[in-house]
Amino acid sequence: MRHLTPEQKSTLPLTPRPTEIAVHQPPVPLPLAPDTHLAALRQEAAVLEQLLRTADPATPVPTCGNWTLHDLGVHLGQASRFAAAVVRTGELPREQFAPAAGERIADWYAEGAASLLATLEEADPAAPCWAFGMEDATAALWFRRATLDPAVHLVDVQLATGARVHVDPLIAADGVDEVFALMVPRVWHSSEQKPLPAPVALRTTDTGHGWLIQPGDVPHARPVDSGPAAATVEAPAADLLLALWKRQPVRPEWISGDGAAADALLTATLTL
Repeated sequence: MRHLTPEQKSTLPLTPRPTEIAVHQPPVPLPLAPDTHLAALRQEAAVLEQLLRTADPATPVPTCGNWTLHDLGVHLGQASRFAAAVVRTGELPREQFAPAAGERIADWYAEGAASLLATLEEADPAAPCWAFGMEDATAALWFRRATLDPAVHLVDVQLATGARVHVDPLIAADGVDEVFALMVPRVWHSSEQKPLPAPVALRTTDTGHGWLIQPGDVPHARPVDSGPAAATVEAPAADLLLALWKRQPVRPEWISGDGAAADALLTATLTL
């Protein structure tokens, strides 16, 4: 995924806050169950298809650099086909996926999403599967990745088209968890990163989840109460997810404690 320039971020509207829900005691375990991911992906795919059918494909998508809706539709169609191929074979696919010349991007996206959903419906989440070189990975990782990638990109499309922005709080909390479980280990050494100066706690105010992000060779998440934190960042799950993905600015009122420590984490490159 591409990220906003500082100038673009400053012009984005803040994501509307979702309706507050009762904090779970204890919070719903993460990762979410594959069936939950599948249900969420079904909803995301339907909304994405509708927006891609009704909006001008040339519409700019500011949260994805210089992409248009057509470019984003190509990416989503490629990602769907890639994930389906990985789950079907358990291996890294070699095929290059691209729409035919002149094909409507909404049609191509919808075909890929339908294939992915059908593949996941038949898949065993416990089956061994290629996953970015990780050892002992299973198809369950792709149920999650195939749901969370379009969840963030749906926000990109909603912002670009003026549609109402919404991310389900539990899906968002799952996305925050995935940032540190999957994304950070992949990106931390691929770009120049300054070491984090101190542990930072992240808490979702609507789902009751929390993480203690510990400095190290690669920052890693531990249970939120497993040690002291120099700073705490508290926000609704959707806001926190979108801030980590650089889709919206961080609000100062979210942060308590050492602001420099929190800023070091929140401004770092954490995702692709």
